[in-house]
Amino acid sequence: MANTPAQKSQTPVVACQRLTKVFKDFWMRPRVRAVEDLSLEIMPHEIFGLLGPNGSGKSTTIKMILGLLNPTRGRLVVFGKSPSDVETKKRIGYLPEESYLYPFLNARETLDYYAKLFELDVKTRTRRIDELLDMVGLSAAQHRPVREYSKGMQRRIGLAQALINDPDFLILDEPTTGLDPIGTRQVKDLIIELGRRGKTVLLSSHLLSDVEDVVDRMVILYGGKIRDEGTTDSLLTKHSKTTLETDVLDDETIAEIDQVIRRRSGGAKSLLAVTHPRQKLEEKFLEIVQKAKAERVETSGASGDGATASFLAARTDDETSGEELIDKLVSAEPESMPAAEKVTAKPAARVEPERNVVDDLVAADEPEPSPAPAPKPASAAQSETSKPSAPRPVSQTEGDVDLDVISSLLDDTEKPGNGGGSTP
Repeated sequence: MANTPAQKSQTPVVACQRLTKVFKDFWMRPRVRAVEDLSLEIMPHEIFGLLGPNGSGKSTTIKMILGLLNPTRGRLVVFGKSPSDVETKKRIGYLPEESYLYPFLNARETLDYYAKLFELDVKTRTRRIDELLDMVGLSAAQHRPVREYSKGMQRRIGLAQALINDPDFLILDEPTTGLDPIGTRQVKDLIIELGRRGKTVLLSSHLLSDVEDVVDRMVILYGGKIRDEGTTDSLLTKHSKTTLETDVLDDETIAEIDQVIRRRSGGAKSLLAVTHPRQKLEEKFLEIVQKAKAERVETSGASGDGATASFLAARTDDETSGEELIDKLVSAEPESMPAAEKVTAKPAARVEPERNVVDDLVAADEPEPSPAPAPKPASAAQSETSKPSAPRPVSQTEGDVDLDVISSLLDDTEKPGNGGGSTP
């Protein structure tokens, strides 16, 4: 699992010297010294572990590496540049401690959204999404909204989005949080496989077993400071004791071995313990699950049979992809179109809208046909025939003013009579 020095480049992916981060209050008074005098290097193709209890400065260190926080003092470079450099960020994949996903998008839409942020073309997006969904075991649930996912399934889709841009440097902050033992084992295997393919991985966790199984080198933080660092073997191997592994021995043979050890050491050493190998609970759990899968027991959760996405294999800097070259040529083809074709294509699209506008203006100037006159009531017709007035024009509608009626009323009021009223 560990990489030899010959396989590693001399230029570190991450290099920090005396890195310090102090959080201040409103009055700019120091309140929390999250990281203090942190110096470390992460080499290419290395799986590096960042260990420590909660509040030891792991997440703060990661945020400074990502350029999300500015260090109070110290020096920090990523790929030889500032962490805030855009080109540097393009080469990084990040899985935060909490997966913040859009709840109304499904898994495919979520990955497509993040792929568009990296300006990947449709063909590349589709291929990578299919491979990643299969890898994290969510192909069967890809059309379900993310809000319906369990926390473990959300961590799986979060891991897929961290890999959508095929990063050279992958940062995983508590990647196994919320995962069942199957998912935990899959993430561990994936991290090992990515390291084997040439990726650089920074793994932050407070679960010691997760880090122990996969990392090449680690640092242990407490109170924002490095308390110990080294390879897994150098930190965990006990050189003061020896473990022998044999087939099953009877009590008589064990007693003879103890006597030999005492005699050879002059009584200073003895056989301390004889135990039978004990299977880990994780191994037992996975054995039961694999047996159930062999019996084709159905489950509605995430599956774990997907292979690692092929595009995640690391490539050398001088390697040229023929497919990428074709995509660039295809994307550049519309720009080579003659200028005459572009100019003549535009008026054709505007002819129809202009004609429609003219038709609307002409139609607005034409008078609307007058509605047919409605039949008058019988009482109104009789009152008109009893008055000596001129005949009413035929074109007069029911809504026009009746001048004959007004004239007759004025004539009646002008006649002399008692009280100014009309005379019989």
